[in-house]
Amino acid sequence: MSAIEAELDQDWVENTDKAVDPEQFLTFIMNDEEYGVDILIVKEIKIWESATSIPRSPAHVRGVINLRGTIVPIIDLRQCFGMPAIEYGPLTVILVLQVSSEKGDREIGIVVDEVSDVHTLEAGQLSPNPEIGSGSKIQCIRGLVSVGEKMVILLDMDELLTQDDFSGISEVKEALLGATNDSNT
Repeated sequence: MSAIEAELDQDWVENTDKAVDPEQFLTFIMNDEEYGVDILIVKEIKIWESATSIPRSPAHVRGVINLRGTIVPIIDLRQCFGMPAIEYGPLTVILVLQVSSEKGDREIGIVVDEVSDVHTLEAGQLSPNPEIGSGSKIQCIRGLVSVGEKMVILLDMDELLTQDDFSGISEVKEALLGATNDSNT
């Protein structure tokens, strides 16, 4: 390899390291609006199934499901956003997401009206989180992106699904896991 080829090869490696891979996001519909989440946090898409209710939990916590031995809390995202409740239908799904919190990574399911599509987000396409009212930003919105003629709201699920929203869920999860382990012995 000549010195020029080696230099060109090194320039290519440096430029490749600086290149940003496009992000993909999964979109879903709620109340005729389209929302999106980073596709890398989506672990599974499940057709709605009933959840085991948790006594004294907030209205948006539908309960928990056992997903292959993992107890997953199920959150109705419509309720979190103050949207009117609807009867779940054949398009209603649970998106099982891997979210990060102060207590580490965990799986949480969110109920949405229906899944829409997967889109690629190119560099510079994301509009910043909008300021509302007195200059405060809505922290759970990562930004906005135009897809064709429509605007998609990209959500920051780590910010949205904070530990405070799930008071008591960890204890219930541990109790359920204990009960499951006891019945297996």
